[in-house]
This record gives sequence, C-alpha cells and structure tokens, in this order.
Amino acid sequence: MVSVMSPAVWVLTIAGLLAIVAFDLIVIARRNHTVTIKDATRWVLFYVGLAGLFALGLFLFSPGQSGSEFVAGYITEYSLSVDNLFVFVIIMARFAVPSLAQDKVLYIGIVVSMLLRAVFILAGAAAISAASWVFYIFGAFLVYTAVRLAIEGENDESDFQENVVIRGMRRILPLQHDYDGAKLVTRTDGRRMLTPLVIVISAIGMANVIFALDSIPAIFGLTQDAYIVLTANAFALMGLRQLYFLIGGLLERVVYLNVGLSVILAFIGVKLIIEALHGSHIDDIGAIHLPHIGILTSLGFIVGTLFVTTVASLLKSARDNRREAIRIKIDE
Repeated sequence: MVSVMSPAVWVLTIAGLLAIVAFDLIVIARRNHTVTIKDATRWVLFYVGLAGLFALGLFLFSPGQSGSEFVAGYITEYSLSVDNLFVFVIIMARFAVPSLAQDKVLYIGIVVSMLLRAVFILAGAAAISAASWVFYIFGAFLVYTAVRLAIEGENDESDFQENVVIRGMRRILPLQHDYDGAKLVTRTDGRRMLTPLVIVISAIGMANVIFALDSIPAIFGLTQDAYIVLTANAFALMGLRQLYFLIGGLLERVVYLNVGLSVILAFIGVKLIIEALHGSHIDDIGAIHLPHIGILTSLGFIVGTLFVTTVASLLKSARDNRREAIRIKIDE
C-alpha cells in the first residue's frame, strides 16, 4: 500500500490536522455552556466544509483518482461513524454524564481513537503490502459483518457492555463516585482523585476503536492510498462530535440505518474479494465474468444506498407517528 503524495504534503497535512484539533480544544476550553443545536449545526457545516475543500484540492492538484477516492472513503467512514453515535448516547446515559462535560468527553475520546486508528491503518497497510491475499480476509470479514449487522437490527443498550479493561480501571484507579463538573481530576479529603469522566472517555475511545475494525477494512476496499485512508478517517472523526449534539435525538428516526450500512459493507466486501481474484489473474468464475468496480461506481452505490435508507426511514417514522396519533384519538 503506497501513497502518491510527497513527504512535504504528508507533513503539511498532519500539521494542518493537528492545528484543527488544537483549535477545537481552545473552543471547548472557552465554552461555558452546553452545546446547543445552533452551535452543533454551525460546527458540523464547518467540518463538512473543510472536508469538501480538502476534496476539491485533491481534484485540482492530485494525480489520478485521489479526489474521488477521498469522497467515497469520507462518506463511507462518516456514515459508518454515525452508527457510533447510538453507542455514544447509551454511554452518556449509562454514566449520567453532566451536559457541560459531554463535549470534553467526546473530544478526548475521539482524539484518542484517532491515534489508535492511525496505528490500525498502518498495520493494515503493512499487511496488504506484504501479502495481497489479505484482501480476501478483509472482504470476507466485511461480508460477515454486513450479515451480522442486518440480523442484529437496531441498536439498543445491549450494544454497550463494560469490558474487562473498563472494569479493571474501576478497581485500579483512584476513582470517586461523583462528577466535579467537567474536571478529570479533583480533590477529595485532600487526596487527588479521578472523576468518572476518565472511565467515560475510555469507553468512548474503545467503542471507536471497535468500530474501526469494520470501517478500516471498508475504506481499504475503496482505495489503497495510505494518505487517503488516513485523511478520510481523520475528517470523518473530527466532525463526529458535533454530529452527536446535532442529531443524537434524531437517530431513532433513522430506523433502517443498520440495513443501509450492512448493504454498503457487503458491497465493499464483495468488491475487495473481486479485486483479490483479479490480482490472482482470475477474471471469470465459470460462466460469470467478474466486473471491475471503479471508484465512481462505488461512490454512486454508497450515496444511493444512504439516500434510499434515509428516505425509507423517514417515511416509516412519519407513518408510525400518524398511526400513534390515530390510536391516541381512538383511545380518547
């Protein structure tokens, strides 16, 4: 897995991403109120706009299909990340995180997961470079994940369970039971103690890493450029926190989200397997010709699936609301 970008571009890009992360931290530090819908909308548009400008720069100045690959990868990563929000909502409710502290918790948890995802991406890139048959494994894993996601259906509280790491942290760390605003460290009876926010941040970060096991193989199915994989993941994660505050309460209306995501994962999984077969000089299986699935076809399929999923979900929600209203009138 290689990148067509020069070392100078890599350095500038990483510096730019770090600057955005630092700017975000300054904004959080100065905010003395809970995040409003207006705040969240403004920041979601800001981060989506940044991703759009980055894509435009790739279309104008980068050779090959880098621009199209980034757009497809970004949309895929962002849409798969939306599923994380269900778990974030459950974690926040389970730990009863104060409203003022939620922004800080998500920020730290997502930054930690960005670093861990970078390690996963580099490991995946090294595996692909060492052996092309890794595509078979990634493809089969994505198809398996798609089937599992379709069968499991909607997210609920069972999607989050405290794992052995979280339980171990509870036993080892000097934790107090109560929150102290948005502080991670406080003093109790003259002793420095960690607040429960440390556990919440760890849970958010681990949830993001677990979801990366699905999303990273998915983007490998769209591009083998390490630069595109890293930047698409970074831009998708940077806008995820604001999206939590914007649509956290609306997620229940997107009832077919898991169905749409399972279709996308299955498509990319099959695409990876076909590419692996082509790499093994197998272009036909019996009378069936294995087509080449280009990046524009992938992008169109992903966008189309998300559009159909969203429209179908909203129609079902509206229909259910009308039925509930009729039932209430009848009961009256």
